[in-house]
Amino acid sequence: MKYLLGFLAGFVILDGLLTQALLGNGLMREGNPFLVPIVAQGNLMVLKLVATIICVIILWDLYKRLPRVALVTTSCLVVAYGVIVFWNFGLLLSLGILLPCWLTSGNWHLGQK
Repeated sequence: MKYLLGFLAGFVILDGLLTQALLGNGLMREGNPFLVPIVAQGNLMVLKLVATIICVIILWDLYKRLPRVALVTTSCLVVAYGVIVFWNFGLLLSLGILLPCWLTSGNWHLGQK
């Protein structure tokens, strides 16, 4: 359970960082209408950190009383956030944000110097 909670916390924080990278470059806009004002004010990471801590505490407490329910719930959340993180990471790669400059400059050719 500790590993699942660690993965969940990591994925939530990565989601926030990747979201900021996408939104900060003006390449995307926030799709969640509840988060639009929070993102506009620059408080996304604060919300993510506080929500993550509260979520981990609640899930750990639930695990003590109802371990199966907590394991299934945490597993589902890890999978959901994993999909979101990999989706956002794929967007960053496809837009060329994470690629080195020499790859995106068009000056590279295989087998030529």
